[in-house]
Amino acid sequence: MSSNAAPTAKVLFRIVESDGSDSIETLWAFDLGEDRYKLDNSPFYAYGVSWGDTVLAPHDAAQGHATFHSVLVKSGYRTVRVMFDPPVRRGNESDLTLKGLVKLGSEYERANAQYIVVSIPPSVDLASVVAYLVERKATWEHADPTYDEYHAKND
Repeated sequence: MSSNAAPTAKVLFRIVESDGSDSIETLWAFDLGEDRYKLDNSPFYAYGVSWGDTVLAPHDAAQGHATFHSVLVKSGYRTVRVMFDPPVRRGNESDLTLKGLVKLGSEYERANAQYIVVSIPPSVDLASVVAYLVERKATWEHADPTYDEYHAKND
């Protein structure tokens, strides 16, 4: 999904955990100037952003990184995350599910053979991907739009 040029920056995202603590994820991005960055990978943990989004991320001296503040321009990509059990291995059910997502037009990045972030291009119907994951009885979550955002639009 990356362009030919290499991204030049990382944008820090804080993810608030259920116990109130936070964790950090950094995403590769292109520095567009004036604290604006275009994301060049998909979020494995952050919510509400997808590959290609342009975000406002002022530099945080304490963190040493540009730090996410808000989304300026949505790319049109959407993000879901799939947790495979068993792990994806050539020819197994998990592999067939992943291949089906690609056949629907989605793209993906692997954290490992069990945890995969799926990017859904603007040309692909998100409802079809959701229906496919439900049909396959996959373990997955909405990341962008979030579960609440998706169901508010589709209820």
